[in-house]
Amino acid sequence: MKRRTGKQIIALAAVALLAAMYLITLLVAIFDVSASGFWFRMCLVCTLAIPLLAWIFIWIYGQVTKKKTIADLHLMQDVKPAEETKEQDS
Repeated sequence: MKRRTGKQIIALAAVALLAAMYLITLLVAIFDVSASGFWFRMCLVCTLAIPLLAWIFIWIYGQVTKKKTIADLHLMQDVKPAEETKEQDS
């Protein structure tokens, strides 16, 4: 069995939380519970907040472990454009 990294666990937890929130919101809307408006607003907030928090945790994980992650702000600065590498090879 493949060992999961901290980044993968955070990403899977975020996906599970979003899926659970959408399922709860759908069920509340179907059964016409009086709190359906509240659950819809919470679903909208969580749709924005959970991925943002997951990105922050992955970024912090990269900072603590000194590894590059997809959440790294300067990830693309180290990559040279293809035109520059072709000119240097010539």
